[in-house]
Amino acid sequence: MQYIQVTFSFITIQEYQQDLLINDLADIGFNTFEDTANGFSAFIDEHSYHQQELADLLAGYESEFQYNYTITTIAAENWNEEWEKNFEPLIVDDTCYVRATFHEAQPQYAYEIVIDPKMAFGTGHHQTTTMMMQYLLEAEVADKVVLDMGCGTGILAILAAKKGAKELIAIDNDEVCYLSAIENAALNSTGNVTALCGGKEVIPQKNYDIILANINRNILLDQIPVYASVLKAGGTIYFSGFYESPDLDIIRTACEEFRMNYVDHKKIGDWVAARFTKGE
Repeated sequence: MQYIQVTFSFITIQEYQQDLLINDLADIGFNTFEDTANGFSAFIDEHSYHQQELADLLAGYESEFQYNYTITTIAAENWNEEWEKNFEPLIVDDTCYVRATFHEAQPQYAYEIVIDPKMAFGTGHHQTTTMMMQYLLEAEVADKVVLDMGCGTGILAILAAKKGAKELIAIDNDEVCYLSAIENAALNSTGNVTALCGGKEVIPQKNYDIILANINRNILLDQIPVYASVLKAGGTIYFSGFYESPDLDIIRTACEEFRMNYVDHKKIGDWVAARFTKGE
């Protein structure tokens, strides 16, 4: 499989504007992003890429900031080589160490996760994934049944498994992410992680103690009724992939309709992760 790399460079741009652009690119299928000296690169598999869709999206930003971009077709193995040169280990809350296979182990950390992304989103470096990991590190996970929606590399499900979760379902509608989650679960010897390819329609009908949903606002709003139907009374759902304003209030209102009540939220930059519990 080949991938399309779109590399953006900006003369001047605010952080929130770049975040909005990345979010919109994710909505049309771009699933991996990499910072560069003057902007960032976005990656999408060639079968999901549509030039007109990208052009229509960028037209909405022409009055917001100045940018240039180049489009390159690359082979998957070339992207992986480039990723290996730039990937740095990540430490979350001095407790969880995320590394690639070519980094040395660091046994002093309570949890160590080995990730090989294979073009899948979610190495822990993005603010949304980091905040979801922080929530998991704080949570009581042992013996829980966990659903990880938009699982990407499977990093959140793997962390939950390492914290003692009983059963984990990891779902992504991108086949690359689905296969990456399977591979990474094996790398981490987390045999109780089951990966599925699809969206809300493939969620196994069982009761979940914890749901992790790190996607984007529009998909979350579409899927909230399904989450509510499978989340146990008293269970916890963690959302991320959106902004504090206006997104958090919109998510909160949608959840309240299904007795999922806001507890608190975290914020890094303009990105937010939020915790809700389902009423009895």
